[in-house]
Formats: sequence, C-alpha cells, structure tokens
Amino acid sequence: MRISDLVRMGLRNLNRRRARTALTVIGIVIGTISITVMFSIGIGLNKSFEEQVMQMGSMTMITVNNYADTMNSKGDYTGSKEQKLDDKLVESIKQIPHVKNVSPVTDVNIELHSGRYMNSTNISVMDSSSFEDFGFPALNSGDYNPSDSKRRVKIWAGKDLFSYFYDPNSSNFQSKAIDPEKDRITVSLAQDENTPTDSNTGKVTVDFKKYTADVCTFNTDDYSEYSYSMYMDRSDFENMYKDYLSQLTGDAKKKAKKKLTVYSSIKVNADNVKNVEKIQEAITALGYQSSSLSSMTKQMQQTSNMIQAVLGGIGAVAMIVAAISIANTMVMSIYERTKEIGVMKVLGCQVSDIKKLFLFESGMMGLIGGVIGIALSYLASFIINRFGGQILSSMDGGGGASKLSIIPWWLPVASSLFALLVGVLSGYYPASRATKISAIEAMKSE
Repeated sequence: MRISDLVRMGLRNLNRRRARTALTVIGIVIGTISITVMFSIGIGLNKSFEEQVMQMGSMTMITVNNYADTMNSKGDYTGSKEQKLDDKLVESIKQIPHVKNVSPVTDVNIELHSGRYMNSTNISVMDSSSFEDFGFPALNSGDYNPSDSKRRVKIWAGKDLFSYFYDPNSSNFQSKAIDPEKDRITVSLAQDENTPTDSNTGKVTVDFKKYTADVCTFNTDDYSEYSYSMYMDRSDFENMYKDYLSQLTGDAKKKAKKKLTVYSSIKVNADNVKNVEKIQEAITALGYQSSSLSSMTKQMQQTSNMIQAVLGGIGAVAMIVAAISIANTMVMSIYERTKEIGVMKVLGCQVSDIKKLFLFESGMMGLIGGVIGIALSYLASFIINRFGGQILSSMDGGGGASKLSIIPWWLPVASSLFALLVGVLSGYYPASRATKISAIEAMKSE
C-alpha cells in the first residue's frame, strides 16, 4: 500500500466517525493544554526568581560580611559572631584560584547638603576600578573614574536616594526632591560613635569639612539593589578622612584610624559563575563565612523545579486519561471494522500496512489534538498573564517579571510531538490486535 493511499484511507476513516473522533481529540486538547500551561507557569516562576536575584547584583559576586551567623548542632540559628576583615584577609582571598577581583568595603555615615536641605545616609567605600567587574549597572551620565580633585569627590548612587531631602531648621521638617544631575550637592562625614564631643555640652568638637560632590546616577529602571545604594572611591574617602584625623589626638585618633584598616565587608568577584562555589569553599577553609547570589539562585531553582514537576505531573495525568480515550476509541473501531480488515487481507494488503493504518489514525488524533491544544495554550497563557501577572507582581514586591506564564519556542514543539507520541503509543495495542484478526473469520462477521 502506498503512503498516499494509507493517508487518504486514514483521514477518511476519521472523518466517517466525526463525533467519536472529535470527543477523543478533545481529550488530547485538554491534556496538551494542561501540560503546556503547567510547564509555562513553572518556567515563568523560574524566570521571575532569576530576575529578582539579578536585580540584587552580579551572579559571580561573593560577599564576606563582618558578622557571621552561628548555628547549633541541629542547624538552627543561634546568633552571630564578628569576623575580622583586614588587608591580610584581602591578600589571602586574592591568592584563591579563579578569583578575578577583590575589593574591601567600608560603610560610612555621611551627610548630603543641597542649599538648606540635607539628608543623612550610608555610603559604601570601594575601589571604583572594580565596579564594572562586579556588574555595576550602566550610568545615566558620567563614568566610573575617580575624582581628580582633592576638594571634590565623586559619588555613584541610585536616584531614589535624592527623592527626600529635608530642612533641619524647619519645624515640620519640610522636604524636597533633589535632582543630583542639576542641583549643587556637597558631602561631609557624619558623626559616629567615635566622634569626640564636649563632655559638658555634648557638641561635636571637630569640623566636618564639606566637599563638592559630582554625582553619577545608576540607570535602574526597575527596583534593584542599586536603586537605594551609594558608593564612593576609596581615594576620595581617604582624603576626606585625613582632614578628619588631623583634628583628633590620643585615643580618639587611634580609634578613628581603625576605620581605614578594618572593613565592613569584602566583595569577591569570580572569573566564572561555575567557580563561585569553589571560591566560597576556599573562604570557608580560611575560617570565614561568605554568601553569594549564586547559592541563593540554586535554592530558588530547586524550589522552582519542584513546583514545575508538580505542575507537569498534573498535566501528565490529563494526558494519560486522553491516551486511554484514544486506545478505547481505536479498540471500538476494530470491532466495527472487522469485515473491512478481512477484505483488506483478502485483497492482499500486508499485515504491516493494516498496522500502519491504525497507527496513523491514532497518531493523527494525537497530533490534531496537540496542535489545537497548543493554540489554546497561547490563549490561556495570555489570560493568565493578563490577570495573574498582577498577583505575581505583588508577591515579588513589584520588581520581578510581570509574566506568570512563559511559553518558550521549544515547549509547543515538544508538546505537539508528545501528543503525537501519545497517540501512536495508545494505538499500538489496537493496531496489533487488528493484524491478528483472521481473514476468513472477519469475512463471516456481520
């Protein structure tokens, strides 16, 4: 039997039993929609997790903080302990294989002034030459080069930090939004626990000099770590701090000098995300605790994969029911077409041709159901994103992906092929049974 004859006969047989074919195809449609949509939701959640993590910084960055969590024998959190971060540790980390860049970080309290308005905030002091290696975002203006003047400093910050400047002399703390690219801004160190004060009046006895600040803002359209972060180059900070130290004496000066040698944290950049775990193990061997976005992503992916497996399993159940429906339809078809099968054998049709005919019919029901199911899956995905995206946005704080369902190009292809495979496998037993029918017995049947 030629392939064209087989295709024509198969399509004619499906058309003759339209109602039964349609009902069987509907089962495949439902199964395909279930699998495709369930997997697309799992992919959407995974994508959302990844975007949330990426907003927090580079995947190759490792952070060693000056405080580490302590756990008991059961793995429960019991408190924290101090980790001494100094130049000796920085040099040790630089010797670890696959470490691309290391930058100590000093957190400093500063005051920003613009006219009569001001704002107190925290700034992280780093080597600006390492910013790009650590995946800092693009800038709206300016560059990552440090200031070339001792009376000016350069600051890199998120615009959101300038949305609230207040007037300290106003009774109701009148506020104003400052444009860091247009308004003149000065910066000075702020009082901390080591700042000397008059024992009688409690007033600060040193002069915090103000420096003109050249502000470069991060290009962060969505919420990210950098929207509310501020950075300064270490050379600028040391120039400001030397002015401050020159006014101190005795124990006050000794305590203040520690600010230059003991760090708040150390940022480490790996040459490849695959080596992050190895570097963290090496840091642990040095006796220090570290954290990275890579390890956080791994936990999120495990959760996402579990959710995806559960959702895919639900869809698979629907497809199994559809497969049983196809098998039932083909078995019933054999009983109705017993005489037809006998005639085909008497006319000289090979057993393999009869088998191919039934497999073609069952496969076509699977493929047709799969194609229709894929089309309806796109519609279902659109509806889920239209109304479910708001739910996801509220869950991730408005900073993650707006799509709850994502259908990549390979998913509809895989779903269609899977539906075809289900159809063929479901028809295999009925097709085998059809080939075993005796031609003489078949001709006798009514």
